[in-house]
Amino acid sequence: MDLEFLQPLYEADGPVASVHLDTTRSSHDAEKQIELRWRAARRSLAEQGADEETLAALDEVVGGVADVPGPQGEALFASGGRVLGAFTLAEPPASDSALVLPVADPLGLAVDRDHQLPHVVVAVDREGGDVYAYPAAAHEESYRRTFNGSTLHITRVKAGKEAQKSYHRRSVQVWSENTAQAADGVREAAADVNAAVVLVAGDPKAIGLLREHLTDQPPHGRIVYVEGGRTDDSAREGLRASADEAIREAMEAAHREVLDRLEAETAGGRALQGIPAVQQALSEGRVETLLLSADRSGDPDLYASRTDPQLLGTDPAELGDASALFSAPAGTLLLRAAALSGANFTELLPPVSATDGVAALLRY
Repeated sequence: MDLEFLQPLYEADGPVASVHLDTTRSSHDAEKQIELRWRAARRSLAEQGADEETLAALDEVVGGVADVPGPQGEALFASGGRVLGAFTLAEPPASDSALVLPVADPLGLAVDRDHQLPHVVVAVDREGGDVYAYPAAAHEESYRRTFNGSTLHITRVKAGKEAQKSYHRRSVQVWSENTAQAADGVREAAADVNAAVVLVAGDPKAIGLLREHLTDQPPHGRIVYVEGGRTDDSAREGLRASADEAIREAMEAAHREVLDRLEAETAGGRALQGIPAVQQALSEGRVETLLLSADRSGDPDLYASRTDPQLLGTDPAELGDASALFSAPAGTLLLRAAALSGANFTELLPPVSATDGVAALLRY
């Protein structure tokens, strides 16, 4: 996963307040529960030294997305009275956290984003189709088109032999025209979000015709056929459930590819494990992909520099200008160095493990 979206979080010169909150709205008193969670987090930030201007800035943005039902969370970052970033999480954090550190601590956000994929959802039937495109980490579609086509003579009717053949031909022709429009929309939507997966559901006949239209000019992303449709609420709910499951499976498959590569390249010397080896590789600009386990509770502190984010170590005397140095947990600083050196990120998903819960694929 590209870490470029984290870079603005590291622009602050002073301490940063990093907050990860559960903002799930699945109960009647959800708003009150979110308010109480924020109060506790705000109090903790104040006790850690966050200034009132920064807390007030967070007051203005905290609360999640009110019109998104079900599980969700949010990650907020602020410093010097200014919000550096506010992000909706697809899943609530395992536990709320509120930290004041010399730099932002967005690992929870990175892990959540790493679990998501840009995707397209397509529901087709004999009358047309609905096409939705979702960027990674988006709750609302960035692209939506509905193709209703023509419904004239779309139902095959019982009539005389010649009439029946005529209606049959017209029905097939209209179905094909409608799915051709939907296929164009699928290609456009997939390109719009650089889709990793295209999820297709609906009437089996319409799906077959859509497959034919997509064969010669496939869309960006892997096509996966799922259950559900667009005919009624039940079909749409089934589509949502099967789409979520398909995306989860696609995410796990993408992770397996990276983790299989880690195993192969560790044996070949093109991958490293453990904090000391990875921090050195980051300092040298050699890391292509940083891999971290989500649980960083046992992390030691490292020293880092404000003037050179790739410079990491355990001995401050070896890192140059003492006035630019600070210390923070290793995972926080490894992620910062990766984001600001153009490296990618992948979570170390269980059962795969690595020394210190840290590994790296190397550029060279």
